[in-house]
Amino acid sequence: MARQLGHVKYKGTIGEIRHFKIKGMTGSYAGLKGGATGDQIKNDAGFVRTRENMNEFAACARAAKSVRVGLIMLMKQMSDAHLTGRLTAIMKKINLEDQTEARGYRAILISTQSKYLLGLNFNKNISFDGSFIAPFELTGNVDRNSSTLTVPAFNPAKSVIAPSGATHFRLINAISVISDFAFNATTGIYEPIQPELNEISNVAFSAYLDLKVETAAPTVLTSALVGEPELNDDVTVLNSVGIEFYQKAGNDYYLLNAGHALKIQSTF
Repeated sequence: MARQLGHVKYKGTIGEIRHFKIKGMTGSYAGLKGGATGDQIKNDAGFVRTRENMNEFAACARAAKSVRVGLIMLMKQMSDAHLTGRLTAIMKKINLEDQTEARGYRAILISTQSKYLLGLNFNKNISFDGSFIAPFELTGNVDRNSSTLTVPAFNPAKSVIAPSGATHFRLINAISVISDFAFNATTGIYEPIQPELNEISNVAFSAYLDLKVETAAPTVLTSALVGEPELNDDVTVLNSVGIEFYQKAGNDYYLLNAGHALKIQSTF
């Protein structure tokens, strides 16, 4: 990169040379149009910090993807367009908490920092708490492979905020497993510490409930991981609660295009 010392100043690009200012520095600068090459970023000593950031960012993106994959059957109707970015940002916060590894190789220890995921609404424009206001209890079992959602009898007319056109709704209890991620020096990439447990999940749905009819008995939804796997300290169970809305026509129930909500209620 060249620095201009004379009195002639340029703005913009002349041929293959672009002229620019650098925030916080005096003078004008010039460089080849297009910036650094891929080879420079991968090998040049001046891009060490860039490589560190890229390495950890890729890891955070992969961990964020595992959250989405674990709940893939719900993502189409429950997520907003910016969920991937929001989840990646959360994973970056978790990544920064690791004080044991060198920069660029810090682990993503969700098991010790799951607080950052608590309360996440998969659609930032529709909160579960704003759609369903009846009291409920969510309890995980000792082995961490099952969860039970219990909702005492309630009146949907007073407890459910439904979108226009909805006639019925279903409550959701979902559990999904996310592994901690660590850098693998052999493969040169971040990988889940427990790949066989990462992304496994189960989703339980209530019956179709009429928005105009009070429930006479408690609604109990148990969601259990298939095979009752043994979970260790390197994984975290995300327990999400949700609601989705339908319109009944004849004997069929049609999922609406909007109004659904899903929230990470607890982790264990």
